Amino acid sequence: MGNLIYAAITSLDGYVNDASGEFGWAAPDEEVHAAANALEREVGTCLYGRRMYEVMRVWESMDLTEEPAVMREYADLWRASDKVVYSTTLASVGERTRLERSWDPEVVRQLKDTSDRPLSIGGPGLAQHAFADGLVDEVHLFLTPVVVGGGTRALPDGVRLDLDLRDEGRFAGGVVHLHYEVRR
Repeated sequence: MGNLIYAAITSLDGYVNDASGEFGWAAPDEEVHAAANALEREVGTCLYGRRMYEVMRVWESMDLTEEPAVMREYADLWRASDKVVYSTTLASVGERTRLERSWDPEVVRQLKDTSDRPLSIGGPGLAQHAFADGLVDEVHLFLTPVVVGGGTRALPDGVRLDLDLRDEGRFAGGVVHLHYEVRR
């Protein structure tokens, strides 16, 4: 059975973007990017909402010849993973990607039950459903040393989860990684 992992790069006050929708402050340095790659390396299937998929889809065709090795590795990982995108408006999706028109927790449970690798869920909008349906098994937060004062919250309101801290890490640039497992 595969665990469902939610990972997010957030501001210290818990937002994935600011009130203007900007997230340039969250761009990972090479050290943080390498840690994110290590997480992604284990994942077999990524679940995305439309907005997150549109942000991530740049990895399909971005010219990375002049970019650091960690970015090239992430692109390879992203391209090799299976993806499920939840959207009522997208007309098409890229390679290795399935389009679903609505969230169905039973379908995600089946994915988890039949997977021999972890699954990830990207984007707080979609993750809100998974948290509410009790499907998230692990939470990874990369806390960036910035306070943005508002925007899109990384974690959903109205959901209570008890978590156990499994690991933490500190990066030279001030980012802190927290790894939690959901207490069952």
